[in-house]
Amino acid sequence: MNTTSRSSFSPAGVLVTALMLFSMFFGAGNLIFPAMLGAEAGTNFTPAIIGFLATGVLMPILAVIALAVTGLDLHDLASRGGRIFALIFPPLVYLSIGALYALPRTGTVSYAIAVEPYFGAQGILPTLIFSAIFFGISYVLAMNPSGIVDALGKYLTPALVALLVALFVMGFLTLREPAATPTEDYASGALATGFVSGYMTMDSLAALAFGIIVIASLREKGITARGDLLRGVALAGIIAGLLLGLVYLGLGYIGGHIKDGQGFKDGAALLTEAAHQTMGSAGALVFGLIVLLACLTTSVGLIGATSSFFNKLIPAVSYRAWAIIFTLIAFALASFGLEGLMSFAIPIITTLYPPALTLVILALVEAGIKAPWMNFTHRFALIISVLWALCMTLSSQGIGSSLIESLIGWAPGHSYQLGWIVPTLVAALVGFVLDTTRKPRNS
Repeated sequence: MNTTSRSSFSPAGVLVTALMLFSMFFGAGNLIFPAMLGAEAGTNFTPAIIGFLATGVLMPILAVIALAVTGLDLHDLASRGGRIFALIFPPLVYLSIGALYALPRTGTVSYAIAVEPYFGAQGILPTLIFSAIFFGISYVLAMNPSGIVDALGKYLTPALVALLVALFVMGFLTLREPAATPTEDYASGALATGFVSGYMTMDSLAALAFGIIVIASLREKGITARGDLLRGVALAGIIAGLLLGLVYLGLGYIGGHIKDGQGFKDGAALLTEAAHQTMGSAGALVFGLIVLLACLTTSVGLIGATSSFFNKLIPAVSYRAWAIIFTLIAFALASFGLEGLMSFAIPIITTLYPPALTLVILALVEAGIKAPWMNFTHRFALIISVLWALCMTLSSQGIGSSLIESLIGWAPGHSYQLGWIVPTLVAALVGFVLDTTRKPRNS
């Protein structure tokens, strides 16, 4: 790395990277969650969206910065939790942002927004036919090195954003329904509920997996000095985060002010109706097609990224074989529909997020206080966050609930799925005390 005093900072390079980061985070699937949050939070929208932005925007940006300040990829970063954690956690992250959730979500969202409303195609057979076509095309494009997906992505993301801006403006002008009474989940503790709802974007996990791409992008643009690189990552993250936040605020407003917002089965149905009301049938159809194509390019990218990771992890299985495996898994899971997929994915996501957030925060603390000796701090905190998350997930699924609740029910925030925070903090502090007694004297 170039460490000379000559500045390599490039504002233009940072801006391009920021837009790339925004497009990486803003998959079409992210449309559905803030819209439903706006509808369900109702008059409690402000605290709910603040919580949502914390995990849907702030934490992903901090994850990218954590990778930049440590100079590590996900596997190396996860090694702070020990060999077993480093062996298990990264594959689970790639599976969650790939075949187990985010990849099949591209199919279910595109079907719900671009097909079902216009063809009246409901039921398992139309879903299977569409999923087979959608993921078949995704697989073929993932095998095609021509770069057509990258070329499409350069136009689809701006087109989707332009349509969203039009939708927001028309929504502000035409959707005047007063905010509803909050649903039970948002009636109390709206901030905490919004915080956990932000998990569903998956962007904090995606940032851990793809943050190294941001660093590489800035280096390719000539930003190589360490200080300039860190500043570039931070600025790119802030710009991308602001764009994401504005989009989520606009979607939340629409969800909160469309008539009978709480009556829609999911965010896809809500946005389809909002597009129809504000832009007419033709505008809603174009919106649906753009979402469909954006989902397709996202699907291709996820197949490629996860297949490359597992091919590197297990070279004996070829990239093509992994791509076939993940495409088939995504097809099978997408057949359950959006609601069915969510019920399958939520336990996985709520288990992975506590250790992911813990890893990011501790990496930033370690870098901030220049403490590479924080071994016990990382391991104690990550062990507790994993165990607590597993217990919460098992209890929520009705497995050993009475015993588990007696063990973990005392923790502050437990009723909002945030009971892991205080025990993890205590574990980190205990580990830090032990680390300080062992650290080298010149540290």
